[in-house]
Amino acid sequence: MPTRLGSLRRLLLTPSLAEVTLERRGFPPGRTEVAEHLEAIPQAVICGFEWGIDTRSQWELERRLSLVRPEHLGFAYEGATMACTVLDAMRGGRGHKTRNLLDGPGRPHLFLAYIGIGFAIARLPRPLWRRVIPDLADSAPYHPTMSWLTVDGYGFDRAYFDTHKWVERQHVPAPYPWQGRPDYFPRAIDQGIGRALWFIHAARPDEVAAAVARFAPNRQQDLWSGVGLAATFAGGAEPEALRRLRSLAGEHRDEAALGMVFAAKARRYAGYVPEHTDWAASALGEMSVDNAVALADATVIHGESTGDAPTYELWRQKIRARFASLPS
Repeated sequence: MPTRLGSLRRLLLTPSLAEVTLERRGFPPGRTEVAEHLEAIPQAVICGFEWGIDTRSQWELERRLSLVRPEHLGFAYEGATMACTVLDAMRGGRGHKTRNLLDGPGRPHLFLAYIGIGFAIARLPRPLWRRVIPDLADSAPYHPTMSWLTVDGYGFDRAYFDTHKWVERQHVPAPYPWQGRPDYFPRAIDQGIGRALWFIHAARPDEVAAAVARFAPNRQQDLWSGVGLAATFAGGAEPEALRRLRSLAGEHRDEAALGMVFAAKARRYAGYVPEHTDWAASALGEMSVDNAVALADATVIHGESTGDAPTYELWRQKIRARFASLPS
């Protein structure tokens, strides 16, 4: 049962499902079936957030989430993790809802859960950011390496909800010492903006590529990585369009393939691989999902980096090198 305080929080904090439609956001319309497919994703996030902010117990939250379609379950966990992060922050960072969720039913959806934390920090003042990531060192093999997806999620959120500033004006945020790496912070944000471009332009390869090209050249590699991840995980394009996307990526096709690998890994880790992920693995990386996951596993780097880049980026570089070594 929802609580009165939870219901109040939900009413104050939660956008309506209509607010995340392409039309309401002012994004160019795509084909109806593609628009409905893409709109269902942020709507699943909203449902997860509503349940997370409003329910009395983790058992009830888990039960509600279990009723979500497999394709959208990870997105619902994004929203639920966002809610838990907000609630923990309201307790001065001393709450344990996020950790309990990710130590429990949210564990298979860890990659998307980090993105949900990113959605939360988009609504929290920066002084609270340092305490939003729970200590998962003993239970999550990709922690804290993949917590850069939190910054990715922040970038996606800002691009999706403040498109004029972050996409049209190409705003560059002030650095923040995430994992002690303020220099990498803008790059991780660009990876999230790239994901958002896939939604903003309704999975249309030519429009997505044109949007990336309007950004400064030094930002385009990370944008393309985000595009590849969104095209693979979220879907919305047929195989022919995905092959067109790879062609349009040009010199950044390895970045698009890199994003594909992370998306394939995340889908397999969560236990559900939709058909569009198979299509994207073949079109963007010329490999199967099994091979993409094997590549991610063979190149993974754990622990904290003491080098010139965070462990997350070193892992990305190793994957990227695999595609750079292939003939064009």
